[in-house]
Amino acid sequence: MATLEELTTEATAEIEAAKPMYKQVNNERLEFTDADYAQSVTDLANSKWDAQQFGYIQARQEAYGSIGDQLDMQYKDLVDGTTVWKDHIAKVKSDNPKPA
Repeated sequence: MATLEELTTEATAEIEAAKPMYKQVNNERLEFTDADYAQSVTDLANSKWDAQQFGYIQARQEAYGSIGDQLDMQYKDLVDGTTVWKDHIAKVKSDNPKPA
């Protein structure tokens, strides 16, 4: 897992590679100022940090499936004596681990 400093270095390299960057101000196209570039690096690094720290949440939500599907799995497990739901949840968690 990358530190915020490492992600900032990565973001800096990406912003440098994207130069020149422009913004639209009062219907005029202007190149970013040094402050704009600095803010872009900060924003990109923070975005990368958030994705690293919290991206597992969305990935898990998508992989779990609907509540209805999970309840159906639980019911079938009770009737059939299986562990399909428990195995499914364990796999989702192992495939999308929570950062330490």
